[in-house]
Amino acid sequence: MKKTYQIEVDCAACALKMEEAAKKTEGVMDAVVSFMTQKMNVEFAEGADEKKVMKAVAKACKKVEPDCEIEF
Repeated sequence: MKKTYQIEVDCAACALKMEEAAKKTEGVMDAVVSFMTQKMNVEFAEGADEKKVMKAVAKACKKVEPDCEIEF
């Protein structure tokens, strides 16, 4: 399953860090963060709990970029 989330990120370098953190999160098959559109596209692993995975993604992203916001 793929979903798109609205994000708030300050720069392209920060977006890349968030993307890398999201990709390393368990339950995420792929993630793409766009600084220009302020969106994160996430492809979940089969059977993954979307809400649980997105909480983990948000936590991972805040470790690399503390002021980022993800609306889910």
